[in-house]
Amino acid sequence: MPTERFQFESAAGHQLAAALDLPDGTPQAYALFAHCFSCGKDSHASRRIAMALAAQGIAVLRFDFTGLGSSEGEFANTTFSSNVADLVRAAAHLRETRAAPALLIGHSLGGAAVLAAAAEIPEARAVVTISAPSDPAHITGQFKDQVANIRANGTAEVSLAGRPFRISSALLDDVAEHRLMDKITHLHKALLIMHSPVDDTVGIDNATRIFVAARHPKSFVSLDHADHLVSDRKDAGYVAGVIAAWASRYVDASAPQPATDSIAPREVVVRETRVGKFQQTVAIGPHHLIADEPVAAGGNDTGPGPYDFLLTGLGACTSMTMRLYADRKALPLDRVTVTLRHSKIYAKDCADCETKEGMIDQMERVIAMDGALDEAQRAKLMEIADKCPVHRTLTSEVRIVTRRAE
Repeated sequence: MPTERFQFESAAGHQLAAALDLPDGTPQAYALFAHCFSCGKDSHASRRIAMALAAQGIAVLRFDFTGLGSSEGEFANTTFSSNVADLVRAAAHLRETRAAPALLIGHSLGGAAVLAAAAEIPEARAVVTISAPSDPAHITGQFKDQVANIRANGTAEVSLAGRPFRISSALLDDVAEHRLMDKITHLHKALLIMHSPVDDTVGIDNATRIFVAARHPKSFVSLDHADHLVSDRKDAGYVAGVIAAWASRYVDASAPQPATDSIAPREVVVRETRVGKFQQTVAIGPHHLIADEPVAAGGNDTGPGPYDFLLTGLGACTSMTMRLYADRKALPLDRVTVTLRHSKIYAKDCADCETKEGMIDQMERVIAMDGALDEAQRAKLMEIADKCPVHRTLTSEVRIVTRRAE
């Protein structure tokens, strides 16, 4: 998946370093990501979540706030309000060059920032917070032993995540003045709150306060054992998968596609995301899916496994073929449900198989038919099920041609 790196100008005139993670095809939607207080656009959480969302068709703009990472400006001169202004300017840059963000995502203090900025980004329909404080003043707890020194001298150097940062009294005044709860109450956008119950930097009680203040539609997802920085690759992949699934309900994910009357099979492109051990992005025309393996097999279970997709193809083809026949013959078939399972069995246990040694694949298919069908009609439909094209492909000779890409 491509990543475009560029700069845009902040409201204060500084050049801010940005990265736009793009899906392989046309983006289904654009998202704006705000990193944590002392992080940057290339932090593990920012990068992994953005790349995983891009794998699911959502383009993500992440950038360094003023004075952080590769962006211009002095961190000591920044405030919570300046971070909010940076976010609004980033949204404007997306609006001017691509499309306005339909989704706002914020991690830690970035979560508070997107809640504060949301009203100034009218195109955004959904907001996601990850480990966010309910009050921007919460950050002063990270350097509470230096607050008096900052007040007395105007600025002081503090240690955040093992790195030195200069904090000004202007930041203390600014966070004290913000009334984030009012912003949350009048958000008028769908809200997803993600928080770990064992977060020892921003306690879970912050998520409770945000959830209670917000109006519906609102959702909460527990991140179980994740740390505050979502530093584990599996946790980042899980966060991205949940966001993509949740956002699809609120964000218009229907990218315009060229009209075509062709019924030729579409090309399927499968590519590693490098999130977790096995996760893959699957692009099928305008459709974007995720493939993975269960946790027990070493994956993150963020999507179906290869055999799950194989069974899905057989099940869908079975149901569609039965529907076509029932409609053509005007049979009273209300609904078809196909349940499938894949396993390995000993060849000697299969009386109908030519192979008699070793293990063979077995696919079990159970078909339920709702409707006022008589026994003869049900028997005929079961016969038709075995004639679905995918069934025929799986039970006939198959040739797979593999070549190296040039």
